[in-house]
Amino acid sequence: MSMARRTDTQSSAPHVADSHDLIRVHGARVNNLKDVSIEIPKRRLTVFTGVSGSGKSSLVFGTIAAESQRLINETYSAFVQGFMPTLARPEVDVLDGLTTAIIVDQQRLGGDPRSTVGTATDANAMLRILFSRLGVPHIGSPNAFSFNVASIRASGAVTVERGTEKTRTVKRTFTRTGGMCTRCEGRGSVSDIDLTQLYDDSKSIAEGAFTIPGWKSDSFWTVRVYAESGLLDPDKPIREFTKKEMHDFLYREPTKVKVEGVNLTYEGLIPKIQKSFLSKDKEAMQPHIRAFVERAVTFTTCPECDGTRLSEGARSSRIGKINIADACAMQISDLAEWVRGLDEPSVAPLLAALQGTLDSFSEIGLGYLSLDRPSGTLSGGEAQRVKMIRHLGSSLTDTTYVFDEPTIGLHPHDIQRMNDLLLRLRDKGNTVLVVEHKPETIAIADHVVDLGPGAGAAGGTVCFEGTVEGLRAGGTVTGRHFDDRAAVKETVRKPTGTLEIRGATTHNLRDVDVDVPLGVLVVVTGVAGSGKSSLVHGSLPGQSGAAGEQVVSIDQGAIRGSRRSNPATYTGLLDPIRKAFAKANGVKPALFSANSEGACPNCNGAGVIYTDLAMMAGVATPCDECEGKRFQAAVLDYHLGGRDISEVLAMSVTEAEEFFGDGEARTPAAHRILGRLSDVGLGYLNIGQPLTTLSGGERQRLKLATQMAEKGGVYVLDEPTAGLHLADVEQLLGLLDRLVDSGKSVIVVEHHQAVMAHADWIIDLGPGAGHDGGRIVFEGTPADLVAARTTLTGEHLAAYVGA
Repeated sequence: MSMARRTDTQSSAPHVADSHDLIRVHGARVNNLKDVSIEIPKRRLTVFTGVSGSGKSSLVFGTIAAESQRLINETYSAFVQGFMPTLARPEVDVLDGLTTAIIVDQQRLGGDPRSTVGTATDANAMLRILFSRLGVPHIGSPNAFSFNVASIRASGAVTVERGTEKTRTVKRTFTRTGGMCTRCEGRGSVSDIDLTQLYDDSKSIAEGAFTIPGWKSDSFWTVRVYAESGLLDPDKPIREFTKKEMHDFLYREPTKVKVEGVNLTYEGLIPKIQKSFLSKDKEAMQPHIRAFVERAVTFTTCPECDGTRLSEGARSSRIGKINIADACAMQISDLAEWVRGLDEPSVAPLLAALQGTLDSFSEIGLGYLSLDRPSGTLSGGEAQRVKMIRHLGSSLTDTTYVFDEPTIGLHPHDIQRMNDLLLRLRDKGNTVLVVEHKPETIAIADHVVDLGPGAGAAGGTVCFEGTVEGLRAGGTVTGRHFDDRAAVKETVRKPTGTLEIRGATTHNLRDVDVDVPLGVLVVVTGVAGSGKSSLVHGSLPGQSGAAGEQVVSIDQGAIRGSRRSNPATYTGLLDPIRKAFAKANGVKPALFSANSEGACPNCNGAGVIYTDLAMMAGVATPCDECEGKRFQAAVLDYHLGGRDISEVLAMSVTEAEEFFGDGEARTPAAHRILGRLSDVGLGYLNIGQPLTTLSGGERQRLKLATQMAEKGGVYVLDEPTAGLHLADVEQLLGLLDRLVDSGKSVIVVEHHQAVMAHADWIIDLGPGAGHDGGRIVFEGTPADLVAARTTLTGEHLAAYVGA
């Protein structure tokens, strides 16, 4: 009896293990954070808000998630840690109460041509096992159904040594059956190079036949190696080459030749072009090089496998009437139904696992995709949701899930589904941390942390912490804009012409015909997967407007940048600045580049010395010689307008715009670029700040500012509000208005209701996603869409504007 009483007394007092219900952060100083100290409740949904660049990602990803991952990595042996990425401890005084963090960020899935939705989610791996067990005829192991595995046959003599004896077997053979199509090597398309874009065959090499960018006639490494190799006649027009000369010119294997006593390598033109242009990432190329590659290379569906990537053997094996290529081409929601209909006890666990994965796609709103869709063609929002699939059915609890704007790419209709998923993860006993701008998701938070008050150096402090009701009444930038609702335009602009799209069939589009008005702000909308990007990116690029103006397409592709890249190098701003310094001081422009002749010799222009500590995080210490300025001391003696180059690179965009606007430092070319950066709301950025420190929204706007410089009459923007705070959206709308008022045509793929309400013309696709979409369900003004309320977009826009 006394024992029972003692147990009762023990249970009434809380156990010490239950007292750890907060994640405590004290003194966080990552990037622009200013000694931030907060306490985040565990097993709750916490949303982090604030203008773009206020420090949200620095706090959530750079501090909390980074330290959690680093501590997990430290539990492995030093040997294993040697194979892992080394993570530095974030600059923070105290981090308490951390749990295992699972990060679902906005990084796009790899754009490798061999990567598909199926390979990225393990669904393909399970399908391959299924076909290798049940497919008729049986053709081999799961490898026989993989378009990434080539078939191999080998034979030869093998020597086996056992102890002091040597036994020699005469011959061994080895075969491996893979599913790769031999013609396209598993890529699904074959590329042809248009030779007319490489050279003018009516001219000789000596007359400058090459039309390849950067191939100057006096270039030792390119043109002269062809002209002086001794293999070709440089004075004979290319069209008069003999069969052997033509083969040597186009296809010859690398051969050593001597030009003016220097040993060089001669290589056929086609393999040389493939190595120097086609093996590089197209997005990272300069615009004129990218335009050349798009002109010179044509991709056609592989005639042998009909784009399925698979060998004839892999396509011949079927379950019922379906082969693996048919299964991968099906819409995932249909494939899930087909798998549900398979009743085979011998593979029951496999069918259950595959069924679970495919159902997760539908649950998360991606049932309209197919497994053979290249992963590089997914939008940022789709890629993020594909990464979420493996976590949905997880039995793990007391885990921290960290999301970076999970509503990107979602129609208001789809946001409710995403909110339900976040709440489900929380209700299983997990801590859910979300960086978000959309009021619909902020509204479901248990706890809100608002950072700001401004961006960059003006941000980095906690302006508010508490409930959503408290945020509304709090008076912060987010609180003031939380209930903002844009009104539908009373009067709309009149079009100046139209862009005709006829018979569009990309992805799920159903022979769509539409006239896109020019000279106005057009918004293309519709639920995720309805065919918006397929219509805009599949049909518009390459067309020209009414007066023959070029279409400039600005997609969601991520900006890649190393710690040496900064806004000045990315936008081309550094070129006019270097020339202005060179002209003012009578020296070479290369001196004013930290990646060229002006670099500090001690740190090679990096500004810091990196010390690699193997499995421990490397240490970066400021360079003693240049004190982090990145330039040689002699270079800093040259001035322009009283400032040296390192002082100019430390300026904000706003300061630099004023500096280069007039006076001794007046540089119109630099001033124009800085004006565009101010237009997109990046006036607070330092022009020499490494790109690696920029947030997703800042990178999106930096890209927008850069590509607005291209000489285009029609601008196509893909979700320009991605990563933008409610307050920043107003500034973006002002920029779009200025573009249209200056005579440009702007076409925006967008879900944000404020942008829809601001449009002159709306094209709504749907009615659903995948094969339930792909049609135009409405064309007209926003006011007509609200009045009609015949589509999902119309209903949500009417509710948004309070109609």
